[in-house]
Amino acid sequence: MSKPKVFEKPLGSKDYLPEAVAKLRNIEFRVLACMERWGYNQIITPTLEYYDTVGVASSTEDKKLFKLLDRHGKTLVLRSELTAPIARVASSLLKERAFPLRLSYHSNVFRSIEEEAGRDSEFFQTGVELIGDASSEADAEVVALAIASLQAAGVSTFKIALGHVGFLNGLFQETLEGFADAQQALKEHLLSRDYVGYREAIKGLKLSADVERELIGVLRLRGGDEICEQARMVTQHPIAQDAIRHLCEVYDVLKAYGVSEHVVIDLTMIGDFSYYTGMTFEGYAAELGFPVCSGGRYDNLLSQFGRPAPATGFALKTNRILEVTGKDGVEQPRRVLIAYEAEQREKALQLAISLRSQETAVAVTTQLLGNEPVSEAGYDEVIRLTAAE
Repeated sequence: MSKPKVFEKPLGSKDYLPEAVAKLRNIEFRVLACMERWGYNQIITPTLEYYDTVGVASSTEDKKLFKLLDRHGKTLVLRSELTAPIARVASSLLKERAFPLRLSYHSNVFRSIEEEAGRDSEFFQTGVELIGDASSEADAEVVALAIASLQAAGVSTFKIALGHVGFLNGLFQETLEGFADAQQALKEHLLSRDYVGYREAIKGLKLSADVERELIGVLRLRGGDEICEQARMVTQHPIAQDAIRHLCEVYDVLKAYGVSEHVVIDLTMIGDFSYYTGMTFEGYAAELGFPVCSGGRYDNLLSQFGRPAPATGFALKTNRILEVTGKDGVEQPRRVLIAYEAEQREKALQLAISLRSQETAVAVTTQLLGNEPVSEAGYDEVIRLTAAE
């Protein structure tokens, strides 16, 4: 294996140049400020966690975790998401705090990706967790906050697809009882948005015409609150009926928030079905094929850390949002360069201090004037202080 060149980076990693960093930080600050206005307090957790606790509890597939050993031989992981670490903190350092807890975060996360996938192995997430509230109002709050956060980030055109894992669980239990492998396969097709594969898998099961039509009809359950009544007619299974009731309550609250225009009920949208226990959602920007945010309810996670509690939340994929809003400029402070000769050092540095106190960005240089011209690139003004002054 050849040695990497000095300018090469590991697969899936990326350098962010100053202009991109300014835009990325602008997104981050505006979103975190929005979350703070909604009553969420920011938390920071370690980059490294133990595999046997946070790593196992994470929603990330084991093969996508970056693992390493500490000096004592214990397996560590680079955090692959923030929900499991926050669940650990809520169950330990915050165990005396009364529910509900409203926590926000912004951090880089790491996932090992396939070489052909073309995705980042290190990326940024900004999100919230609402812990200790099982109500439809709590689910609606995080969806409404996700919408407000996308708007704060500068994403102007987007849709939130809102689903519930209980609907398909109930429907499949009613129509495919005893076909556990088939249920799993159908969920995987829906999870990857492979609707052609979903249809073909159903046809391959040799079901009755009525059941086949019912299962394929799920693909049409996408729209506004009219979907609630349509879905109730599809299956009478109590799990599915309860899921629809809860989902439609969430939609009603979103109408009260005045944001339902951004939301589409999509009962094929189930999120990571091994992780979420109820409502799930994804946000799609008009300019990008990948989701820019995702979230949902995960009521079983905190019990793995010894403090059972319902919870719901979401994460914005900040670097993907940068792809959508990256063409927009970021307001920068006035930039001044002070070029001085040695005799004017004190005057130059005092002037720099004065200008910085006025929120002006100031750089100073001792570059010789005249023989070596000062570059004015990137500055709004260049102030030259020579010995003759």
